[in-house]
Amino acid sequence: MLVTRAAAPKLAVSRGLAPRGLPPAAVTIGNFDGVHRGHRAMLARTVAVARARGLAATVLTFEPHPRELFTPATAPTRLTSLREKLELLAACGVDRVHVQRFSREFAALAPGAFVERALVELLAARWVLVGEDFRYGARRAGDFASLAVEAGRRGFELEAMPTVTNGGVRVSSSAVRDALASGDLERAAALLGRAYSISGRVVHGAKLGRALGFATANVQLKHNRPPLGGIFAVRVEGVAERALDGVASLGVRPTVRADGRPVLEVHLFDFDGDLYGRHLRVGFLAKIRDEERYADLETLKAQIARDCDAARALLTTH
Repeated sequence: MLVTRAAAPKLAVSRGLAPRGLPPAAVTIGNFDGVHRGHRAMLARTVAVARARGLAATVLTFEPHPRELFTPATAPTRLTSLREKLELLAACGVDRVHVQRFSREFAALAPGAFVERALVELLAARWVLVGEDFRYGARRAGDFASLAVEAGRRGFELEAMPTVTNGGVRVSSSAVRDALASGDLERAAALLGRAYSISGRVVHGAKLGRALGFATANVQLKHNRPPLGGIFAVRVEGVAERALDGVASLGVRPTVRADGRPVLEVHLFDFDGDLYGRHLRVGFLAKIRDEERYADLETLKAQIARDCDAARALLTTH
């Protein structure tokens, strides 16, 4: 089993299916994309049980998302990169995350083999928490009822997490994606329990923003596709002791590019410094508008100035 560098202090991250004498664990299982309020309720319950029983609070998650393996053309947009997910899980008090590579070989494991290899042999599960609609094993043949039978045979406790709702709607990664895609950042934040954010390292870009008088940080994207797009009022962590206000463009920049690759660029207000190599977290607080194509760079420059004014005004309410 390969053990990688922890994503945050006290978080152990492991991979692979070879047993290696891990401590007995309280385990919860899922993709945890976005680490929304429903996920956080599962994590809080797992951590509480782990602390009460002297177990390691452990998350079993999968990389890539199963649909990225089987139906990549219709796979959902990722709310979080793997690094972002690990950071968020660490913030919830988890002790260990096991990242299981979701391959065709792993997907072909019979339900009983999944329980034996992943939960019993690998993670030394003593207590397991899953959602009420949890499915596992080849062709998703295993369900909560069959897992309860396996728990009795293998000697671990099993618990089902009730559905978490917000405003009468089930909290889910799909609901968060829908809110972000429609530009409803307030709704997304309500489902997540925090402002939606993207984190990444600042890399070199074309430096067009500086030439236009609005220097930008080009934040590297690790998502398969961004779940939102447009111009946004943002608050950025990783630059100073407190978060800094700014305006961000997330999209394909139709005025200056033709390759269709999404780019995240952030202009920080009242800041002039070198950010290359920094790891920033960009919190999206309000959408200003969709992307547009402009006739020339002067027109684009004038619009950026108006976007900055709009972002400053919006951020006064956050």
